[in-house]
Amino acid sequence: MPLSALNDISALSGGADRARRARDAADWLAGDATTAGGPVAPDAPVAHDAPRSGGAPVVPRAGVFQDVPVIEDAPATERSRTTAEDRFGYARSRLDEARAPQVAHPTPTTPGTYPPPEPTGTSRRPADAPGAEGVVLSIDGLRKRFGSTVAVDDIDLDVPTGSFYGIVGPNGAGKTTTLSMVTGLLRPDGGRITVHGVDVWADPVRAKRSIGVLPDRLRLFDRLTGAQLLYYSGILRGLDAATVRQRSADLIAAFGLEDAVNRLVADYSAGMTKKIALAAAMIHSPRLLVLDEPFESVDPVSAANLIDILQRYVASGGTVVLSSHGMDFVQRVCDHVAIIVTGRVLAAGTMREVRGGGTLEDRFVQLAGGRKAAEGMEWLHTFSD
Repeated sequence: MPLSALNDISALSGGADRARRARDAADWLAGDATTAGGPVAPDAPVAHDAPRSGGAPVVPRAGVFQDVPVIEDAPATERSRTTAEDRFGYARSRLDEARAPQVAHPTPTTPGTYPPPEPTGTSRRPADAPGAEGVVLSIDGLRKRFGSTVAVDDIDLDVPTGSFYGIVGPNGAGKTTTLSMVTGLLRPDGGRITVHGVDVWADPVRAKRSIGVLPDRLRLFDRLTGAQLLYYSGILRGLDAATVRQRSADLIAAFGLEDAVNRLVADYSAGMTKKIALAAAMIHSPRLLVLDEPFESVDPVSAANLIDILQRYVASGGTVVLSSHGMDFVQRVCDHVAIIVTGRVLAAGTMREVRGGGTLEDRFVQLAGGRKAAEGMEWLHTFSD
C-alpha cells in the first residue's frame, strides 16, 4: 500500500495507537489477491455487532467516510479472520475463477440443458448473430417453466441502446422471472439472451461485466456498512482502490447517503437499502442497468433524484430496463415499453406505438383482460358496527 495512503489513514484514525490499527488494515489491503485494477480484500475486517472474546462489540467508526474500515482494539485476531473468510471466501473464489485463463467450452446440446437443441430451421436468428444493430439486449425465444406452470412463454424482445425501457404486467406475469434470466440469476429452459452481442449463458463472465443489477429481492451483505459494501462491490468488479473511493464518494453524494454511509446496511430503511443497492449496481459504470421495481419503498424526493441520475445515464449512452406497476410513472419516464401478460409479450415498442391514442394504463387494462366488476360484495357496505 502507498505510504501516502497509509499516512492518510493514520491521520483519519488519529494518534499512534490508531495508526497501528491502520497499518493492520493495510496488511489485508496489500494481500496477495489482486485483479487487473487493484487489490482485493478477501480478509477484510467486517463490522459485526457480536462482542469478541474479551472485547467490546465491533462498531464501524461514524462521522468519516473511509473505504478502509477502522476496527476497535480486538485481540481475537483469529476470529476476525474467520468472520472475513466466511463472508468473502466465496467472492474470492469467483475472482480467482474470473482471473484464470478462459477456455472456450462447446455449448451443451444434451436435452434438458441450456440451451436445448432447436429443430433445424426453427431458430429465428442465426446462432452467431448478436441482434440488430443498435440493440444492447436481445431476447430470442426465452422460455421458463416451473413444474406445470409456464412462467415465460417464448418471449422475443429487443432493447435499443440508449433507451429507457419499461416492462409492465400484472402480478405473476413473468416480469421478474424474465429479468432474472436476462441477468444470469435464473437459468432458462430455452432461448437465447445476448447483452452487447455476448451470450449471457454461453459466456456469463464477459456478459456480466456490462450489466448492473437491482434484483427484486435484495440480498445484500447487510453486516457491512454502506461504505464497505460499495468498496466490496467496486473491488469485486475489478476497479482499483482509488477509483472505488472516488466513485463511492460521488454515488453517496448523489443518493443522499452521507449520514448513513458508516452505519450497517442492516440498520437501513427499505428506501435507503434500495439506494445503496442501486449505487452498488452502478459503481462499475455498466452499459446496461436492469432494475426490478427500483422505486418501491422510495420516497418521492429520493425517487425524483434517482430518476434524474438515470436519465443522465441514458443520455450519455447507457440503457435502463426496469419493471414497475406504476403506469403513470412508466409513461412519464420511459421512451420504450413492453406489456407482458401470462408470460407473453402482448405489445412492445416505443411508448407512442404501444399506448396509441390513449394512456398506457388504458392500453394495459385492455390487453390484460379489462376491468372486472366487483360483484357479490354487498356485505362490505353494511359495516360491522
